[in-house]
Amino acid sequence: MDVRGMLDIRQLEQKVKTEEIETVVVAFTDHYGRLMGKRFDAEFFLESCTTDGTHACDYLLTTDMEMEPVQGYKFANWELGYGDFHLVPDFSSLRVASWLDKTAMVLCDLENDKTHGPVSVAPRSILNNQLELVRASGYECFAASELEYYLFEDNYRDAFNQGYHNLKPTGWYLEDYHILQGSRIENFTGMARRHLKNSGVPVENSKGEWGLGQHELNVRYAKVLEMADRHVVYKQCMKELADSMGISVSFMAKFDSDQAGSSCHIHMSLWKDGKNAFAGDQQLGPVKGSELFKWFLGGWIKHVPDVMPFYAPTINSYKRYVDGSWAPTRLAWSYDNRTAGFRVVGKDQSLRIECRIPGADCNPYLAFAASLASGLAGIKNKIEPPECFEGDIYEARHLDRVPYTLNDALIEFKNSAFSKSVFGSEVVEHYTHFFQSEIDAYNKSVTDWERKRYFERI
Repeated sequence: MDVRGMLDIRQLEQKVKTEEIETVVVAFTDHYGRLMGKRFDAEFFLESCTTDGTHACDYLLTTDMEMEPVQGYKFANWELGYGDFHLVPDFSSLRVASWLDKTAMVLCDLENDKTHGPVSVAPRSILNNQLELVRASGYECFAASELEYYLFEDNYRDAFNQGYHNLKPTGWYLEDYHILQGSRIENFTGMARRHLKNSGVPVENSKGEWGLGQHELNVRYAKVLEMADRHVVYKQCMKELADSMGISVSFMAKFDSDQAGSSCHIHMSLWKDGKNAFAGDQQLGPVKGSELFKWFLGGWIKHVPDVMPFYAPTINSYKRYVDGSWAPTRLAWSYDNRTAGFRVVGKDQSLRIECRIPGADCNPYLAFAASLASGLAGIKNKIEPPECFEGDIYEARHLDRVPYTLNDALIEFKNSAFSKSVFGSEVVEHYTHFFQSEIDAYNKSVTDWERKRYFERI
Protein backbone atom coordinates (compact mmCIF):
# COMPACT_ATOMS: atom_id res chain seq x y z
CA MET A 1 0.00 0.00 0.00
CA ASP A 2 1.31 3.44 -0.94
CA VAL A 3 1.50 5.63 2.15
CA ARG A 4 0.95 9.34 1.67
CA GLY A 5 3.98 11.41 2.59
CA MET A 6 6.59 8.68 2.16
CA LEU A 7 9.37 9.44 -0.32
CA ASP A 8 12.07 7.68 -2.26
CA ILE A 9 15.27 9.40 -3.32
CA ARG A 10 13.96 10.19 -6.79
CA GLN A 11 10.86 11.85 -5.35
CA LEU A 12 13.00 13.79 -2.89
CA GLU A 13 15.24 14.98 -5.72
CA GLN A 14 12.20 16.24 -7.61
CA LYS A 15 10.82 18.08 -4.57
CA VAL A 16 14.21 19.66 -3.93
CA LYS A 17 14.42 20.73 -7.55
CA THR A 18 11.02 22.43 -7.37
CA GLU A 19 11.92 23.92 -3.94
CA GLU A 20 9.09 22.05 -2.19
CA ILE A 21 11.76 20.62 0.14
CA GLU A 22 14.66 22.74 1.38
CA THR A 23 15.61 20.96 4.63
CA VAL A 24 16.14 17.31 5.59
CA VAL A 25 16.07 16.27 9.26
CA VAL A 26 18.46 13.34 9.81
CA ALA A 27 17.70 11.75 13.18
CA PHE A 28 17.78 8.77 15.54
CA THR A 29 16.40 8.20 19.03
CA ASP A 30 18.40 8.28 22.23
CA HIS A 31 17.52 5.98 25.15
CA TYR A 32 14.63 8.21 26.20
CA GLY A 33 13.10 8.00 22.72
CA ARG A 34 13.95 11.61 21.89
CA LEU A 35 14.94 12.43 18.32
CA MET A 36 18.57 13.55 18.02
CA GLY A 37 20.38 14.57 14.85
CA LYS A 38 20.96 17.37 12.37
CA ARG A 39 19.14 19.52 9.85
CA PHE A 40 20.69 19.45 6.38
CA ASP A 41 20.35 21.72 3.43
CA ALA A 42 18.40 19.44 1.11
CA GLU A 43 20.78 19.86 -1.84
CA PHE A 44 23.80 19.02 0.30
CA PHE A 45 21.93 16.03 1.74
CA LEU A 46 21.42 14.66 -1.76
CA GLU A 47 25.05 15.30 -2.70
CA SER A 48 26.60 13.80 0.42
CA CYS A 49 24.35 12.02 2.91
CA THR A 50 22.63 9.66 0.51
CA THR A 51 25.94 7.84 0.06
CA ASP A 52 27.98 8.76 3.14
CA GLY A 53 25.41 9.38 5.86
CA THR A 54 26.68 11.66 8.60
CA HIS A 55 28.23 11.55 12.06
CA ALA A 56 27.33 12.55 15.61
CA CYS A 57 29.08 12.44 18.96
CA ASP A 58 28.73 9.05 20.66
CA TYR A 59 28.07 10.75 24.00
CA LEU A 60 24.44 11.00 22.89
CA LEU A 61 23.94 7.41 24.09
CA THR A 62 25.39 8.24 27.52
CA THR A 63 23.62 11.47 28.46
CA ASP A 64 20.89 12.11 30.97
CA MET A 65 17.70 14.07 30.33
CA GLU A 66 19.61 17.34 30.84
CA MET A 67 22.18 16.34 28.16
CA GLU A 68 24.93 15.95 30.74
CA PRO A 69 27.42 13.18 29.86
CA VAL A 70 27.03 10.53 32.57
CA GLN A 71 30.20 8.74 33.62
CA GLY A 72 30.50 4.99 34.14
CA TYR A 73 29.55 3.80 30.64
CA LYS A 74 31.97 1.53 28.78
CA PHE A 75 30.49 2.57 25.44
CA ALA A 76 31.64 6.21 25.59
CA ASN A 77 33.41 8.26 28.26
CA TRP A 78 36.02 11.01 28.81
CA GLU A 79 38.86 8.47 28.72
CA LEU A 80 37.82 7.33 25.25
CA GLY A 81 37.48 10.95 24.17
CA TYR A 82 33.82 10.84 23.10
CA GLY A 83 34.33 10.10 19.44
CA ASP A 84 31.75 9.79 16.67
CA PHE A 85 29.37 7.15 15.49
CA HIS A 86 27.98 6.95 11.99
CA LEU A 87 24.36 7.82 11.18
CA VAL A 88 23.21 5.61 8.30
CA PRO A 89 19.88 6.81 6.85
CA ASP A 90 17.23 4.12 6.43
CA PHE A 91 15.63 5.41 3.25
CA SER A 92 12.53 3.30 3.82
CA SER A 93 11.77 5.86 6.56
CA LEU A 94 12.24 8.94 4.31
CA ARG A 95 9.15 11.12 4.50
CA VAL A 96 7.76 14.62 4.28
CA ALA A 97 7.55 16.30 7.69
CA SER A 98 4.49 18.28 6.69
CA TRP A 99 4.14 20.12 9.99
CA LEU A 100 7.49 21.80 9.28
CA ASP A 101 8.10 24.24 6.44
CA LYS A 102 9.55 22.59 3.30
CA THR A 103 11.09 19.77 5.34
CA ALA A 104 11.68 16.05 4.93
CA MET A 105 12.86 13.60 7.60
CA VAL A 106 14.80 10.35 7.57
CA LEU A 107 15.52 8.05 10.52
CA CYS A 108 18.88 6.39 10.92
CA ASP A 109 20.61 3.28 12.15
CA LEU A 110 23.83 3.81 14.10
CA GLU A 111 27.12 2.18 13.11
CA ASN A 112 30.45 2.02 14.89
CA ASP A 113 32.71 4.49 13.10
CA LYS A 114 35.67 2.09 13.21
CA THR A 115 34.22 -1.40 12.74
CA HIS A 116 31.19 -0.24 10.68
CA GLY A 117 29.06 -2.73 12.57
CA PRO A 118 25.78 -1.75 14.27
CA VAL A 119 26.02 0.12 17.58
CA SER A 120 24.72 -2.66 19.79
CA VAL A 121 23.28 -0.41 22.50
CA ALA A 122 21.32 1.83 20.10
CA PRO A 123 17.54 1.30 20.50
CA ARG A 124 16.94 0.69 16.78
CA SER A 125 19.78 -1.86 16.70
CA ILE A 126 18.22 -3.78 19.59
CA LEU A 127 14.91 -4.03 17.76
CA ASN A 128 16.62 -4.97 14.48
CA ASN A 129 18.36 -7.86 16.25
CA GLN A 130 15.00 -9.30 17.30
CA LEU A 131 13.59 -8.80 13.82
CA GLU A 132 16.43 -10.87 12.35
CA LEU A 133 15.27 -13.76 14.53
CA VAL A 134 11.67 -13.28 13.39
CA ARG A 135 12.68 -13.31 9.73
CA ALA A 136 14.92 -16.35 10.27
CA SER A 137 11.86 -18.17 11.55
CA GLY A 138 9.99 -17.31 8.36
CA TYR A 139 7.59 -14.83 9.97
CA GLU A 140 6.84 -11.12 9.85
CA CYS A 141 5.71 -9.13 12.86
CA PHE A 142 2.99 -6.51 12.65
CA ALA A 143 2.37 -4.11 15.50
CA ALA A 144 0.59 -0.97 16.60
CA SER A 145 1.12 1.34 19.56
CA GLU A 146 -1.78 3.32 21.05
CA LEU A 147 -0.51 6.52 22.62
CA GLU A 148 -2.38 8.66 25.14
CA TYR A 149 -1.39 12.18 26.08
CA TYR A 150 -2.52 15.28 27.99
CA LEU A 151 -3.11 18.61 26.28
CA PHE A 152 -2.71 21.94 28.11
CA GLU A 153 -3.53 25.53 27.21
CA ASP A 154 -0.16 26.68 28.62
CA ASN A 155 2.79 26.82 26.25
CA TYR A 156 5.95 24.87 27.05
CA ARG A 157 8.01 27.87 28.17
CA ASP A 158 5.28 29.15 30.51
CA ALA A 159 4.80 25.65 31.88
CA PHE A 160 8.53 25.46 32.59
CA ASN A 161 8.61 28.90 34.23
CA GLN A 162 5.66 27.88 36.42
CA GLY A 163 7.47 24.75 37.54
CA TYR A 164 4.69 22.81 35.80
CA HIS A 165 2.27 23.94 38.53
CA ASN A 166 -1.30 25.11 37.97
CA LEU A 167 -1.38 24.12 34.33
CA LYS A 168 -4.71 24.52 32.60
CA PRO A 169 -5.88 21.33 30.86
CA THR A 170 -7.93 21.80 27.70
CA GLY A 171 -10.84 19.94 29.30
CA TRP A 172 -12.62 20.53 32.59
CA TYR A 173 -14.59 17.30 32.98
CA LEU A 174 -13.93 13.67 32.12
CA GLU A 175 -14.25 13.38 28.37
CA ASP A 176 -13.80 9.74 27.41
CA TYR A 177 -15.33 9.45 23.91
CA HIS A 178 -17.08 12.86 24.31
CA ILE A 179 -17.50 14.42 20.88
CA LEU A 180 -18.24 17.88 22.34
CA GLN A 181 -15.02 17.99 24.34
CA GLY A 182 -13.12 16.66 21.35
CA SER A 183 -14.56 19.41 19.18
CA ARG A 184 -13.15 22.04 21.54
CA ILE A 185 -9.59 21.02 20.72
CA GLU A 186 -10.19 19.98 17.12
CA ASN A 187 -8.07 22.92 15.95
CA PHE A 188 -5.08 21.00 17.32
CA THR A 189 -6.16 17.39 16.88
CA GLY A 190 -7.54 17.90 13.38
CA MET A 191 -4.30 19.54 12.32
CA ALA A 192 -2.31 16.69 13.93
CA ARG A 193 -4.33 14.09 12.02
CA ARG A 194 -3.76 15.92 8.73
CA HIS A 195 -0.03 16.43 9.26
CA LEU A 196 0.55 12.86 10.38
CA LYS A 197 -1.41 11.54 7.40
CA ASN A 198 0.68 13.69 5.07
CA SER A 199 3.92 12.61 6.79
CA GLY A 200 3.76 8.85 6.31
CA VAL A 201 1.81 8.11 9.48
CA PRO A 202 -1.67 6.95 8.41
CA VAL A 203 -4.28 7.89 11.00
CA GLU A 204 -7.28 5.83 12.09
CA ASN A 205 -9.05 8.09 14.60
CA SER A 206 -8.82 10.34 17.63
CA LYS A 207 -10.91 10.47 20.79
CA GLY A 208 -11.18 11.94 24.24
CA GLU A 209 -9.70 9.87 27.06
CA TRP A 210 -10.55 9.51 30.72
CA GLY A 211 -8.46 12.32 32.26
CA LEU A 212 -9.00 16.08 32.14
CA GLY A 213 -7.52 17.18 28.82
CA GLN A 214 -6.44 13.62 28.01
CA HIS A 215 -6.71 12.31 24.45
CA GLU A 216 -5.69 9.48 22.18
CA LEU A 217 -4.85 9.52 18.49
CA ASN A 218 -4.47 6.12 16.83
CA VAL A 219 -2.49 5.32 13.70
CA ARG A 220 -2.64 2.27 11.42
CA TYR A 221 -0.67 -0.83 12.30
CA ALA A 222 2.41 -1.74 10.26
CA LYS A 223 5.45 -3.97 10.24
CA VAL A 224 7.04 -3.55 13.63
CA LEU A 225 10.09 -1.44 12.65
CA GLU A 226 7.94 0.85 10.55
CA MET A 227 5.51 1.13 13.46
CA ALA A 228 8.29 2.13 15.84
CA ASP A 229 9.35 4.80 13.33
CA ARG A 230 5.76 6.03 13.06
CA HIS A 231 5.59 6.22 16.85
CA VAL A 232 8.60 8.55 17.18
CA VAL A 233 7.46 10.70 14.23
CA TYR A 234 4.00 10.94 15.86
CA LYS A 235 5.43 12.21 19.16
CA GLN A 236 7.76 14.67 17.44
CA CYS A 237 4.94 16.02 15.30
CA MET A 238 2.57 16.41 18.27
CA LYS A 239 5.12 18.25 20.41
CA GLU A 240 6.32 20.57 17.66
CA LEU A 241 2.79 21.27 16.47
CA ALA A 242 1.65 22.09 20.02
CA ASP A 243 4.70 24.31 20.47
CA SER A 244 3.89 26.23 17.28
CA MET A 245 0.30 26.78 18.48
CA GLY A 246 1.28 28.07 21.94
CA ILE A 247 -0.03 25.05 23.84
CA SER A 248 1.66 21.92 25.22
CA VAL A 249 1.25 18.18 25.10
CA SER A 250 2.68 15.70 27.61
CA PHE A 251 3.42 12.00 27.24
CA MET A 252 4.31 11.50 30.90
CA ALA A 253 3.06 8.14 32.16
CA LYS A 254 1.41 9.80 35.18
CA PHE A 255 1.10 13.57 34.98
CA ASP A 256 -1.07 13.94 38.09
CA SER A 257 -1.75 11.51 40.93
CA ASP A 258 -5.45 12.39 40.73
CA GLN A 259 -5.72 11.77 36.97
CA ALA A 260 -5.51 8.70 34.77
CA GLY A 261 -2.09 7.68 33.50
CA SER A 262 -1.13 7.76 29.85
CA SER A 263 -0.37 4.41 28.26
CA CYS A 264 1.18 2.95 25.15
CA HIS A 265 -0.82 -0.21 24.50
CA ILE A 266 1.13 -2.50 22.17
CA HIS A 267 -0.77 -4.73 19.72
CA MET A 268 1.26 -7.49 18.09
CA SER A 269 0.84 -10.52 15.83
CA LEU A 270 3.04 -12.75 13.67
CA TRP A 271 2.28 -13.34 9.99
CA LYS A 272 3.43 -15.83 7.37
CA ASP A 273 2.64 -15.98 3.66
CA GLY A 274 0.20 -13.09 4.00
CA LYS A 275 -1.82 -14.73 6.76
CA ASN A 276 -2.04 -14.20 10.51
CA ALA A 277 -0.06 -17.03 12.12
CA PHE A 278 -1.96 -16.50 15.39
CA ALA A 279 -5.19 -17.71 13.76
CA GLY A 280 -6.11 -21.34 14.40
CA ASP A 281 -8.61 -23.82 15.81
CA GLN A 282 -7.01 -24.58 19.18
CA GLN A 283 -9.26 -23.53 22.05
CA LEU A 284 -7.63 -21.35 24.69
CA GLY A 285 -10.28 -20.17 27.12
CA PRO A 286 -12.85 -18.28 25.03
CA VAL A 287 -10.31 -17.78 22.21
CA LYS A 288 -9.46 -19.92 19.21
CA GLY A 289 -5.89 -19.61 17.97
CA SER A 290 -2.78 -21.48 16.91
CA GLU A 291 -0.16 -23.09 19.12
CA LEU A 292 2.15 -20.29 17.99
CA PHE A 293 -0.32 -17.76 19.40
CA LYS A 294 -0.55 -19.65 22.69
CA TRP A 295 3.19 -19.91 23.16
CA PHE A 296 3.86 -16.30 22.13
CA LEU A 297 1.32 -15.17 24.72
CA GLY A 298 2.85 -17.45 27.36
CA GLY A 299 6.36 -16.13 26.76
CA TRP A 300 5.25 -12.50 26.64
CA ILE A 301 3.56 -12.78 30.04
CA LYS A 302 6.28 -14.89 31.67
CA HIS A 303 9.14 -12.55 30.81
CA VAL A 304 7.58 -9.21 31.80
CA PRO A 305 9.69 -9.06 35.01
CA ASP A 306 12.88 -9.66 33.00
CA VAL A 307 12.33 -6.70 30.64
CA MET A 308 10.09 -4.34 32.63
CA PRO A 309 12.37 -1.25 32.38
CA PHE A 310 11.94 -1.36 28.58
CA TYR A 311 8.16 -0.94 29.13
CA ALA A 312 8.37 1.48 32.05
CA PRO A 313 11.69 3.38 31.85
CA THR A 314 11.29 6.26 34.31
CA ILE A 315 10.63 6.88 37.99
CA ASN A 316 7.28 8.33 36.99
CA SER A 317 6.31 5.24 34.97
CA TYR A 318 5.49 3.24 38.10
CA LYS A 319 3.11 5.87 39.52
CA ARG A 320 0.71 4.77 36.76
CA TYR A 321 0.18 1.25 38.11
CA VAL A 322 -2.72 1.90 40.46
CA ASP A 323 -5.62 -0.51 40.97
CA GLY A 324 -8.87 0.71 39.47
CA SER A 325 -7.14 3.33 37.32
CA TRP A 326 -7.39 1.63 33.88
CA ALA A 327 -3.67 0.81 34.11
CA PRO A 328 -2.79 -2.88 34.54
CA THR A 329 -1.28 -3.95 37.83
CA ARG A 330 -1.18 -7.76 37.55
CA LEU A 331 0.26 -10.30 35.14
CA ALA A 332 -2.69 -12.09 33.60
CA TRP A 333 -4.49 -12.32 30.29
CA SER A 334 -8.13 -12.11 29.44
CA TYR A 335 -10.32 -11.72 26.39
CA ASP A 336 -11.45 -8.15 25.82
CA ASN A 337 -10.97 -7.20 29.47
CA ARG A 338 -9.34 -3.83 30.15
CA THR A 339 -8.29 -4.73 33.68
CA ALA A 340 -5.80 -7.27 32.31
CA GLY A 341 -2.12 -6.65 31.62
CA PHE A 342 -2.63 -8.68 28.45
CA ARG A 343 -5.89 -8.32 26.54
CA VAL A 344 -6.54 -10.66 23.64
CA VAL A 345 -8.70 -9.05 20.96
CA GLY A 346 -10.04 -9.93 17.53
CA LYS A 347 -10.49 -13.34 15.95
CA ASP A 348 -9.12 -15.31 13.02
CA GLN A 349 -7.13 -12.87 10.80
CA SER A 350 -7.59 -9.98 13.27
CA LEU A 351 -6.49 -12.02 16.31
CA ARG A 352 -3.77 -10.21 18.22
CA ILE A 353 -2.36 -9.68 21.68
CA GLU A 354 -2.58 -6.27 23.33
CA CYS A 355 -0.05 -5.62 26.09
CA ARG A 356 -1.38 -2.77 28.24
CA ILE A 357 1.70 -2.50 30.49
CA PRO A 358 3.91 0.08 28.65
CA GLY A 359 3.39 3.76 29.40
CA ALA A 360 3.38 6.64 26.93
CA ASP A 361 6.93 7.40 28.09
CA CYS A 362 8.42 4.20 26.63
CA ASN A 363 10.95 4.10 23.81
CA PRO A 364 9.06 2.12 21.14
CA TYR A 365 12.15 0.38 19.77
CA LEU A 366 12.97 -1.00 23.22
CA ALA A 367 9.38 -1.84 24.12
CA PHE A 368 8.81 -3.67 20.82
CA ALA A 369 12.15 -5.48 21.18
CA ALA A 370 11.24 -6.63 24.68
CA SER A 371 7.84 -7.83 23.47
CA LEU A 372 9.29 -9.75 20.55
CA ALA A 373 12.10 -11.31 22.58
CA SER A 374 9.60 -12.53 25.16
CA GLY A 375 7.14 -13.90 22.60
CA LEU A 376 9.85 -15.64 20.57
CA ALA A 377 11.18 -17.28 23.75
CA GLY A 378 7.65 -18.49 24.40
CA ILE A 379 7.55 -20.14 20.97
CA LYS A 380 11.04 -21.62 21.31
CA ASN A 381 10.38 -23.04 24.78
CA LYS A 382 6.67 -23.80 24.26
CA ILE A 383 5.68 -21.73 27.28
CA GLU A 384 2.07 -22.25 28.29
CA PRO A 385 0.15 -19.12 29.33
CA PRO A 386 -1.83 -19.12 32.57
CA GLU A 387 -5.55 -19.80 32.51
CA CYS A 388 -7.67 -17.06 30.96
CA PHE A 389 -8.82 -14.77 33.77
CA GLU A 390 -12.41 -13.62 33.99
CA GLY A 391 -13.59 -10.82 36.23
CA ASP A 392 -11.89 -7.86 37.90
CA ILE A 393 -8.17 -8.55 37.87
CA TYR A 394 -7.58 -5.63 40.24
CA GLU A 395 -9.19 -7.78 42.95
CA ALA A 396 -7.09 -10.86 42.13
CA ARG A 397 -4.44 -10.24 44.78
CA HIS A 398 -2.98 -13.74 44.35
CA LEU A 399 -1.65 -12.88 40.89
CA ASP A 400 1.89 -11.61 40.37
CA ARG A 401 2.04 -7.82 40.29
CA VAL A 402 4.08 -5.53 38.07
CA PRO A 403 6.98 -3.93 39.99
CA TYR A 404 6.21 -1.03 42.31
CA THR A 405 9.29 1.03 41.40
CA LEU A 406 11.96 1.41 38.75
CA ASN A 407 14.48 0.19 41.32
CA ASP A 408 12.53 -3.06 41.82
CA ALA A 409 12.28 -3.53 38.06
CA LEU A 410 15.96 -2.80 37.52
CA ILE A 411 17.07 -5.44 40.02
CA GLU A 412 15.15 -8.06 38.03
CA PHE A 413 16.45 -6.77 34.70
CA LYS A 414 20.14 -6.65 35.59
CA ASN A 415 20.10 -10.09 37.22
CA SER A 416 18.00 -11.72 34.51
CA ALA A 417 19.63 -14.59 32.64
CA PHE A 418 16.88 -14.20 30.06
CA SER A 419 17.64 -10.53 29.34
CA LYS A 420 21.35 -11.27 28.96
CA SER A 421 20.62 -14.18 26.64
CA VAL A 422 18.31 -12.23 24.28
CA PHE A 423 19.90 -8.76 24.35
CA GLY A 424 23.49 -9.59 25.27
CA SER A 425 25.44 -8.74 28.43
CA GLU A 426 26.76 -5.51 26.87
CA VAL A 427 23.24 -4.17 26.31
CA VAL A 428 22.01 -5.22 29.76
CA GLU A 429 25.04 -3.62 31.45
CA HIS A 430 24.66 -0.40 29.43
CA TYR A 431 20.95 0.01 30.15
CA THR A 432 21.35 -1.00 33.78
CA HIS A 433 23.70 1.96 34.13
CA PHE A 434 21.24 4.19 32.27
CA PHE A 435 18.27 3.28 34.47
CA GLN A 436 20.40 3.43 37.62
CA SER A 437 21.44 6.96 36.65
CA GLU A 438 17.75 7.92 36.52
CA ILE A 439 17.21 6.45 39.98
CA ASP A 440 20.29 8.22 41.38
CA ALA A 441 19.17 11.57 39.93
CA TYR A 442 15.76 11.17 41.53
CA ASN A 443 17.15 10.10 44.89
CA LYS A 444 19.30 13.27 45.06
CA SER A 445 16.47 15.64 44.20
CA VAL A 446 14.28 17.55 46.65
CA THR A 447 10.65 17.36 45.58
CA ASP A 448 7.57 19.49 46.11
CA TRP A 449 6.09 16.56 48.02
CA GLU A 450 8.91 16.83 50.56
CA ARG A 451 8.57 20.57 50.92
CA LYS A 452 4.81 20.40 51.42
CA ARG A 453 5.11 17.63 53.94
CA TYR A 454 8.14 18.69 55.97
CA PHE A 455 8.80 22.44 55.53
CA GLU A 456 6.71 23.52 58.52
CA ARG A 457 5.45 20.45 60.29
CA ILE A 458 8.56 18.33 60.83
